[in-house]
Amino acid sequence: MFTLEALLAAAPAAGVVIALALGVLGGAAGAAVALAALAVAIAAVVVAPRVRLRRFRYEVRDDEIDLQRGIVVQTRTLVPMVRVQHVDVRRTVLSRMFGLAAVVFHTAAGANDIPALRDADAAAIRDRIADLARTPEVL
Repeated sequence: MFTLEALLAAAPAAGVVIALALGVLGGAAGAAVALAALAVAIAAVVVAPRVRLRRFRYEVRDDEIDLQRGIVVQTRTLVPMVRVQHVDVRRTVLSRMFGLAAVVFHTAAGANDIPALRDADAAAIRDRIADLARTPEVL
């Protein structure tokens, strides 16, 4: 998932830079800039997703969900279970091809997700969050 996102972001930017470098600069200078842009795009597609995935952590506890993510700016989100309104498993066409899914849980403040999980793991995590988020009816 992270690789596809990086590819979709890097490919158009690299294409524009390469086209401008070859069209405007031309010659050896244009070729050098184009090769540098291509190298940066390849690094963005190969290296960045792996680092991003390694920097993502989650833990589902009895009373909260703890999400940690970020490379340069690290963000930690704690979502109390009593605030979870509903939980879904999201599978895009591409993620289904790789057997991956994301668990998306919603609160009044918005949605959070746990990306790049195996299908079976995503279903188990969804069920665990749904069970923990249920509160007894109070009359």
